[in-house]
Amino acid sequence: MANRLAHATSPYLLQHADNPVDWWQWEPAAFEEARRRDVPVFLSVGYSACHWCHVLAHESFEDEATAAYMNEHFVNIKVDREERPDVDAVYMEAVQAATGQGGWPMSVFMTAEGEPFYFGTYFPPEPRHGAPSFRQVLEGVHGAWAGRRTEVAEVAEKITRDLAERELSHGAGGVPGESELAQALLGISRDYDPASGWLGGGDTKFPPSMVIEFLLRHHARTQSEAALEMAEGIRDAMARSSLFDQLGGGFHRYVLRQRPGGSLVPHFEKMLYDNALLCRVYAHLWRSTGSELARRVALETADFMVRELRTNEGGFASALDADSDDGTGRHVEGAYYVWTPAQLREVLGDADAELAVQYFGVTEEGTFEEGASVLQLPQQEGVFDAEKVASLRERLLTARAGRPAPGRDDKVVAAWNGLAVAALAETGAYFDRPDLVEAAIGAADLLVRLHMDDRARLARTSKDGRVGAHAGVLEDYADVAEGFLALTSVTGEGVWLEFAGFLLDHVLAQFTDAESGALYDTAADAERLIRRPQDPTDNATPSGWSAAAGALLSYAAQTGAEPHRTAAERALGVVKALGPRAPRFIGWGLAVAEALLDGPREVAVVGEGSDPATTALRRAALLGTAPGAVVAVGVPESDELPLLSGRPLVDGKPAAYVCRNFACDAPTTDPDRLRTALNGRNV
Repeated sequence: MANRLAHATSPYLLQHADNPVDWWQWEPAAFEEARRRDVPVFLSVGYSACHWCHVLAHESFEDEATAAYMNEHFVNIKVDREERPDVDAVYMEAVQAATGQGGWPMSVFMTAEGEPFYFGTYFPPEPRHGAPSFRQVLEGVHGAWAGRRTEVAEVAEKITRDLAERELSHGAGGVPGESELAQALLGISRDYDPASGWLGGGDTKFPPSMVIEFLLRHHARTQSEAALEMAEGIRDAMARSSLFDQLGGGFHRYVLRQRPGGSLVPHFEKMLYDNALLCRVYAHLWRSTGSELARRVALETADFMVRELRTNEGGFASALDADSDDGTGRHVEGAYYVWTPAQLREVLGDADAELAVQYFGVTEEGTFEEGASVLQLPQQEGVFDAEKVASLRERLLTARAGRPAPGRDDKVVAAWNGLAVAALAETGAYFDRPDLVEAAIGAADLLVRLHMDDRARLARTSKDGRVGAHAGVLEDYADVAEGFLALTSVTGEGVWLEFAGFLLDHVLAQFTDAESGALYDTAADAERLIRRPQDPTDNATPSGWSAAAGALLSYAAQTGAEPHRTAAERALGVVKALGPRAPRFIGWGLAVAEALLDGPREVAVVGEGSDPATTALRRAALLGTAPGAVVAVGVPESDELPLLSGRPLVDGKPAAYVCRNFACDAPTTDPDRLRTALNGRNV
């Protein structure tokens, strides 16, 4: 019998709809029920592509005896962290403060007032390695609630009070300047291993897309060779490793070294946000360096997103699972992606299989588990025949398509779709792929049509054309605005600039502290939690704070809107404070700071769209590497885009104007001169 999750819009919650646990969604009625019954609340937070979330569910939530105990002694709430990032952020902060670590699944026990008093992540079904079993945890919490209620209340009150005192200042003291950005570069260089090309000394490697964007922008502005060398080293390390799907394109979530001296192997889930960010930054890497590897990775990642993540409504699904059926009925992590030499021989024959073994680094003992290997590029591609390799990849990809595919989380998240819109729009424009631009427009149309209401307020999620109940958070407004601004530059259509303005006006009115300029992750009129979440540091995606600063700055450059530029500058105060100390965790903020120091430049291209001269100037403008430059394209005196105002043709020819703060250099009709003016490189 289905529980209360049967009508959820979250695929993660729907995965638990048939559990014997009497799950509630996060709603006031659940807490009222806890008060009525005088029992604690058990909060379980995860997401659909989370491997250990599935393990905990199978071991404990599907167990009748465990579920019966949970139902008798707790009110049980299940939350999709991707649908409610505010709930996740507040309680993850509590978990990390109490235990020194965090992760998913997240397990929190709290009072009916939402005050947490006991935490954990995954709990095994039996005691293991000194850790209690899940049943022991449940019994311990119930015992404390029944017999030591005063002590529980004191703990909950102290934790809640400590969280409330963590509110951030905005880093007052002005915007980051040359000194802070140089210190940030030095900090990144200390973390960079030139031998491997990876950042950080640990065994787990996450893709640092936002740091790469900072490095590229810093190089463009200062000509720092060190910044470019690190960006190129990270580019090659990621693209040649098992982090990148060498057959189907797109990136896995992260890689880790399972044993000393062993190969890096991925955690196989594929997230929309990672692939959107990496698609865009690899396109920017190609724009800066002309690297054929960067070009291939950008296009293959874009094609992966459109092929495997695009929904029937035109948006993009959140993720592909790490696990899939290995052909025997077992759900196994990575089963869809790994190969043994015998499997290669079965598909390719002996001779071609031997070539594939060498090219993709497949071994008899395996680089992953049970003798299987994850494909990577351990050798230089130039020593292999390109046409032969292309044939091998096509045949293997066709064979892989016959395997049981990983599950897909079809939830459309506004913020991540905004990132995808920006990535696909720019990649399509750079590589003359109008189909990718159309895919970006389709997703943007869905966001306007379904996620925005008549007051331009955003809903966080939708699924199957049905909008979710939860309000958008700061990253939704900022990242969707970023996508719309990228479409403005690529298409020249002013409607996207108008929509971006609506969203950013909400950022100013609902998410910004008028006195300090600090930003909050939830709107002023949003549901009140035990604290209002606020985090300027980048994690897997740009923080809402950094993303808002970037979108506000770009919008001001397109329109001259002074309140938006002022808000961006005030928001960047936190980058001045944190950039020199923790550059890897505020990469997007540093990238926005680079744009501010460079202007950012405003490029107006005037001319008829059908004129080849206009097209050439437009392409040169889009390929310029000046940090955060915005582009407006259209006929002179168009009322759609403010940058075109007062910009006439030159001797009757299409022309380009490069400006800062709406003060312009002499116009040019020469695409090469325009590219030079934008620190571009002829690629």
